[in-house]
Amino acid sequence: MTIFDNQIHSPILTADWPPEDTVFRVSSIDLRVRPDDHPFHLAQKAAAEANWILERQAKPALFDGPMVFQDRLSIRDGAIRGEGCIVPYSTFLWWRRQPAATGGFHVFGLPVPVSSDGAVIAIRMAEHTANPGKVYCPAGSFDPSDVVDGRCDVLGNMVREVREETGLDLNAAVADQHYHAVHHHRKMAILRCFRFALTAREMLTRIAAHMEVDEEKEIAGAVAIFDADPAAHAYSADMPPMLDWFFNQRQHGN
Repeated sequence: MTIFDNQIHSPILTADWPPEDTVFRVSSIDLRVRPDDHPFHLAQKAAAEANWILERQAKPALFDGPMVFQDRLSIRDGAIRGEGCIVPYSTFLWWRRQPAATGGFHVFGLPVPVSSDGAVIAIRMAEHTANPGKVYCPAGSFDPSDVVDGRCDVLGNMVREVREETGLDLNAAVADQHYHAVHHHRKMAILRCFRFALTAREMLTRIAAHMEVDEEKEIAGAVAIFDADPAAHAYSADMPPMLDWFFNQRQHGN
């Protein structure tokens, strides 16, 4: 079953959706981008603009850039299908503030950099960003540069975001064969592990060097994660289930 109507306020889960906060293997991805306006953006434009004024007052460095926001989304037998539109970041922030978060879906790539000594490398967001202090693997929403032939290029997005935020090159790592995903309250992270021939210390040193020259200054630092303790850092919602999956599969030799 696909959830098509943005006006439906029913729960996100259907019989075809895996349980929330459970990592599942992805069989295929098809995230189309339409040229029209997102229904949520059209309906909430004035409210989003008013909220943006408040957001900028609190965080003057925020940028109202374009991003892809999903209008329709389905999962069946591991196949992720969606349709989205380009919206201003301000529209997404307003959507994120809604208690039920209905009216759309946020789908994003979450590359998982892995060191040669088995650590997951994550970043801590700077205070001037929309996610201050949050710790998660370097990632970001799809933007127009990630749209190729009318579809979101998941791998291209991952490579771009990791390079911009950390200076690391995912093309120099060995990517796992399969994508995985996890969803929570209409937000879906598409995961893929990238295994580097560098130790955690070496990777953190490279990220620190990148931070010295990075003009955006989006991150406040990087951390190496060696276990699935959900209280170790101020993780974003997608990180604890991902870490539990990552370290449990290693323990079982998968």
